Amino acid sequence: MKTSLESAARIGAAGMLLAAASLASFTAHAGDTLRVTYAGSMGVVMDKYLGPAFAQREHLQYQGQGQGAYGMARLLAARKLVADVFVSVNPGPMDILKQAGLVDQAVPVASTRMVIAYNPKSAYAPQLKAAADGAANQPWWRVLQSAGLRFGRTDPAVDPQGQNIVFTFMLAEKFYAQPGLAQAVLGPVDNPEQVFGEGGLLTRLEAGQLDAASGYESATLSAGLPYVALPDQINLSNPAYARDWYDTVGFAIRARDGKEQTVHPQALVFYAAVLKNAPDPQAAQKFLAFLQGGEGQALLRRNGYGEPKGDALYR
Repeated sequence: MKTSLESAARIGAAGMLLAAASLASFTAHAGDTLRVTYAGSMGVVMDKYLGPAFAQREHLQYQGQGQGAYGMARLLAARKLVADVFVSVNPGPMDILKQAGLVDQAVPVASTRMVIAYNPKSAYAPQLKAAADGAANQPWWRVLQSAGLRFGRTDPAVDPQGQNIVFTFMLAEKFYAQPGLAQAVLGPVDNPEQVFGEGGLLTRLEAGQLDAASGYESATLSAGLPYVALPDQINLSNPAYARDWYDTVGFAIRARDGKEQTVHPQALVFYAAVLKNAPDPQAAQKFLAFLQGGEGQALLRRNGYGEPKGDALYR
């Protein structure tokens, strides 16, 4: 277990170093530039649609950077990365910035749910499609236990999605009465053979390096990949299940200080916040309004995102 933890730590550290290495290019241009740091799963909708549409409307430049939301939040909190706006899934990464004194409020701008994405050319695609279509003899959780199937996910130490897929399998164990299911498919929580950076996970899936992967429905639709939809009891999308069902699972991860901490599911809601040290706070506020307004919401819906859920954080 120690070796797996050390390997996962190296993977997480590599992602953090990659994000920090691009800091210079991300902050090099001053004035008339909106800098947005976002959860890596939002890459397509942010960099192809929301960012360019806002930049064209406001006659400014847009710079976007996405990685695991927890990792990016820690870089922002440590002032190793500077941005105007931070967009995260789950309240957890925002809490880091709140504690660092960098945000006063975060507003919900979209929502999503967990799915199992798969490569349509994979040898296992017919079985996964059958599972997606509801075939009783091809449950998705059984297909994922097939010998030789390559499954990918993100690092639970730095990315909410990496935690959420573990929660999904823990809930699936209970929902389908399949003890040991999470271990059978995922291995250890920090399994280095399955963990990849969030920004490249679906790219690896598209390239055929993986047969299936964890995914948010929003990002999977944006990438044009097929997927298996999961019931609300395990996809973390339904607030009605939050207290009495979702909150019944949790697991321990190694924190940055070396200590273990237990994490629990949070609603799959995307929150956006203007950072207090934003180089261009005026543009940041306009972008926040854009995300909440008709044009921004239409672009989010078009790319598979659900409507915002819940209230603003902290106020």
